[in-house]
Amino acid sequence: MDPRTAAIVPTLPGRFYWDPDLYRSESEEIFARLWMCVGLAASLPQPGDFLTTEVAGEPLLVVRGQDRELRAFLNVCRHRGARLCTEPCGHLTGHVIQCPYHAWSYALDGRLIGAPNMRDAAGFAADAYGLHPIPLAIWHGLIWVNLSDDPPPVESQLVPPILERFGETETFERYRIGDLAVGASITYDVAANWKLVVENFMECYHCAVVHPELSRLVPSFRAGQAYQQGVGATFAEGVETLTLTGRRTRPLLPGLRPEDDRTYYGLVLRPNVFVNLHPDYVLIHRLEPLAPDRTRIVCDWLFAPEVVSAPDFDPSDAVEFWDLVNRQDWEMCERCQLSMHSRAYAEGGIFAPIEAHIRRFNDWVLEQLGVADN
Repeated sequence: MDPRTAAIVPTLPGRFYWDPDLYRSESEEIFARLWMCVGLAASLPQPGDFLTTEVAGEPLLVVRGQDRELRAFLNVCRHRGARLCTEPCGHLTGHVIQCPYHAWSYALDGRLIGAPNMRDAAGFAADAYGLHPIPLAIWHGLIWVNLSDDPPPVESQLVPPILERFGETETFERYRIGDLAVGASITYDVAANWKLVVENFMECYHCAVVHPELSRLVPSFRAGQAYQQGVGATFAEGVETLTLTGRRTRPLLPGLRPEDDRTYYGLVLRPNVFVNLHPDYVLIHRLEPLAPDRTRIVCDWLFAPEVVSAPDFDPSDAVEFWDLVNRQDWEMCERCQLSMHSRAYAEGGIFAPIEAHIRRFNDWVLEQLGVADN
């Protein structure tokens, strides 16, 4: 069905974007129950490499072990609860996780290996005080964690949106995201609810007004068409990829077909990942909801490993382009957030016919929360 002929449908009411109780429900029913992406496996290549994050209020530590496996733990010392690692990422010297408070020490697999003055404590057993493990899965190079006790396979959550977007999985798989290398990263702190960010990504009704640079490169975006099932966005004549100049200085990604040249695909992996597939690079947006009106967004630009390792590697053409587009988007999301409390938006607004597909995301949120309607 052509979205331009779809019926006008209502948005969510304003309270869904600021109400602390609703946000708490989202934390419990979405962020703590579903698989959440927390980073890229390629960013932790060596034993002892780690990252920290927070999911549904729980502090997490992801670390690569000496066996080269990635594991996730609650980032909490079992002694007195001190936060073990406070940096966003880093490397653990000596391959030991040591609490800076009382020097309790843990192996990279979470085992307690050092507890000063506890050897003679009656009833103390070191194997009962290892770090709390959290289920972790690597899927196409993305690190996913799940706070629930017995989560389903990560594929059961992530394959359906790919099938919805493409009708098959082969198109997505051709980009071999798990084999790519990180070429650049930027983290943004956006004063807007996470759902406003998702909704903004899903439509291009705003593109002609907000993104003149992007619209110049992609005619369908200028016309407001962002979501066409199974179809990518073809670049304008003479445009080779999404950079400030529209030129491509890198070869096609390995495994792509001729029809992937001069084409962009975007998709959402609910709840917190945007995937942007280009002929010569992949951009991953990862959302970290922090509060009803605040979202951290981490963007990673991925390239073929041989491209990143080349002495003259320069990702700035892709990075500067998307940094511009990102900041344009974040400004609009923050403008919307400013009005979510207004009585003018108490009942919500409406989606233009070309935006009607966003309602499916709204309905998905309501389904996760167990809410029958608005």
